[in-house]
Amino acid sequence: MILHRYFAWRFLMVFSAVFAIFFCIFVLLDMVEQIRKFESDTIGFVEIVKLTLLNVPQGVYRILPLIMILSTLVLFLALSRSSELVVTRASGRSAARALFAPVIVALSLGGVAVAVFNPIVAATSKQYEIVSNGHVQGASSVLSISREGLWLRQGGPEGQTVIRARQSNLDGTRLFGVTFLGFGPDGAPSYRVEARTAELMEGAWLLQSAKRWDLGASDNPERDAVRHETLRIPSDLTLEQIQDSFGTPSTIPIWELPAFIEQLERAGFSARSHRVWLQMEFALPFMLAAMVLIGASLTMRHTRFGRTGVMVLTALGIGFAMYFIRNFAQILGENGQIPALLAAWSPPLAAILLSFGIILGLEDG
Repeated sequence: MILHRYFAWRFLMVFSAVFAIFFCIFVLLDMVEQIRKFESDTIGFVEIVKLTLLNVPQGVYRILPLIMILSTLVLFLALSRSSELVVTRASGRSAARALFAPVIVALSLGGVAVAVFNPIVAATSKQYEIVSNGHVQGASSVLSISREGLWLRQGGPEGQTVIRARQSNLDGTRLFGVTFLGFGPDGAPSYRVEARTAELMEGAWLLQSAKRWDLGASDNPERDAVRHETLRIPSDLTLEQIQDSFGTPSTIPIWELPAFIEQLERAGFSARSHRVWLQMEFALPFMLAAMVLIGASLTMRHTRFGRTGVMVLTALGIGFAMYFIRNFAQILGENGQIPALLAAWSPPLAAILLSFGIILGLEDG
């Protein structure tokens, strides 16, 4: 038990050091990117640092599996060079038992990452989008999902228009049970329109079975309301603006993601990418454990056997390959080519089975 605690402590210290190194590297690289992205005469250095610190956690969170395999390589190379693994085996402990503590630490770090770090990353990413959009004209979100349906807003010379719909098609260009509420330049309500459907055309919404109330020009809007079989309402919205307003699943905390998926599907949108992301977050601890097994399976040999560099490069190659396979499976899942469960869980399970095969082939058990 004492040996397990020792290995766990050593692995935790190595992981913390590697994580800190990558965090500093990401801060420097992202700061350069923020300076390049925003003009220096419109945003100061303090704001650049703020944007950098808000954006870096998302980048570091995405490469946690790579940080994990690098930490594993550093740990087991150090243990091999100091002959601590030789002493461990001489005491009667097998290679599999020596891996018990690092794997448990990896699973625990994965659980903490999903339960604690994920909401932090979601909050910082969302705040980064808000702050950065404030410096980019016309980049604000135009769509919101709630229990009452979906909400859109659009602007124009005549004022702002708020759109509420009960349901929508997959891309948000065709709305059902829709209400348009127009506001004048002074902020006062000017008209209201209710329609059975509304379809986004080029430069306008095309409404079917619509009823319009003029709120500002009539003392009795209901009496003067007009029904239209078809009605066009000018709009500057585009399909790209609506799709961009969904945001990425990573900006939603994992604890709120199931409810958001339900609201998204109730509104008529496809929540496939959000479902894939949710399952991949659940599988993250096992992916981190798989990286530990891959890294340890090729670096537990004593350095006197030679070929240490080849083994390290092989472990890195397998780890990077599994990381990109995981990302590729995520893309396939988001496109509907494979189920969400298969996209999220097959890479870590395949990596775990592969590493066990390597351990059984190279070690004495």
